[in-house]
Amino acid sequence: MKALLHPTYFPSIAQCVAIAKAEDLVFEKHDNFQKQTYRNRTYIYGANGKLQLSIPIIHSHKNRQLYKDVKISNTEKWQQIHWKSLEAAYRTSPFFEYYGDEFIPLFEKRHEFIYDFNLKCFEVVSDCLQLDLDINFTESYQTEHDDLKDFRPLVNARKEPNFNFENYRQVFFDKCGYIDNLSVLDLLFNEGTNALTYLENQELPTHV
Repeated sequence: MKALLHPTYFPSIAQCVAIAKAEDLVFEKHDNFQKQTYRNRTYIYGANGKLQLSIPIIHSHKNRQLYKDVKISNTEKWQQIHWKSLEAAYRTSPFFEYYGDEFIPLFEKRHEFIYDFNLKCFEVVSDCLQLDLDINFTESYQTEHDDLKDFRPLVNARKEPNFNFENYRQVFFDKCGYIDNLSVLDLLFNEGTNALTYLENQELPTHV
């Protein structure tokens, strides 16, 4: 199966389930940027429950702007804030010490375009999961692709189906219960080398 997705900020578990089951991966490169999506946000499990991490962007005066052309606003210290949030959330998790250093460079270097930054985030996640995929990019925007399984709707952060993925251990489970479909970082830091097997064993809703 060839899977078509949007590159996102540390992709959700649902996106990674689609990726783990794919033989080849195609990233959409010619769509318009949309708000309230995983293009510039991710969710982790903080001490008080679900925590949103959002990358600030420079808004264009145009009505529409291509995702690949959107620039990150680096006037705020968002990288420092996000890394400290990850440390606070996962420093007691079983695999944060094992994987954490792999992600530090992403938060130390400034990045100009959010699309390119998300690809770098995916590269690190892919290495940690030991994914072996050929990655290609769309050459133009099309609403339908006959030769691809379209998982682009998984980029929407607000209108999500009930995934009902299998529970795995989470640091603050005893305090706040299980939270489904967080960033793949939550799975990676809690399940470590078992993360890919977990993803391969999950099923997405048929209407996705």
